[in-house]
Amino acid sequence: MTPPLEMQKTDPHEILATANAATGRRYLGMGMLALLGLMLIYIAVAQSPTLVWRLFLVLLGAASLWMADKMRRATATRIELTETELRDSDGTVIALIADIDGMDRGFFAFKPSNGFLLRTHAAGTNEWRPGLWWRVGRRIGVGGMTPASQTKFMSEIIAAMMAQRDMKRDG
Repeated sequence: MTPPLEMQKTDPHEILATANAATGRRYLGMGMLALLGLMLIYIAVAQSPTLVWRLFLVLLGAASLWMADKMRRATATRIELTETELRDSDGTVIALIADIDGMDRGFFAFKPSNGFLLRTHAAGTNEWRPGLWWRVGRRIGVGGMTPASQTKFMSEIIAAMMAQRDMKRDG
């Protein structure tokens, strides 16, 4: 006979849920940014705007190409939820579960598309992984290019973990 769930030992490093970028959204996003960058550089070279406009267009085109590459690298990883932390598959800890203060999944929340917003007790370093997650101070946005089913499942598990943590703390 197996012991009840609350008595079973679980591996704190076991991955409970994952969220990765949808392939179609990933390629569409990278392609649009790369196309924009190439078009801006082409306009700067083919047309004859003044030198200031030419430099502006080249810089904007280079920034778009840089963003496309940053998005390519970011969306090659995935977000993993374990019993103790929310992390990127490259090892970057996004948030500790014990540090999460609240979550907002509402329709009018300032959150990524198909995602959710976390608030932590302590502010972390500002980071941005286009299409997957971002962190500014105490706020963490998860989602963007991820399928809604994956992020919804992940947010429900986090909510259950927070409720269980709060029940242990209160009583």
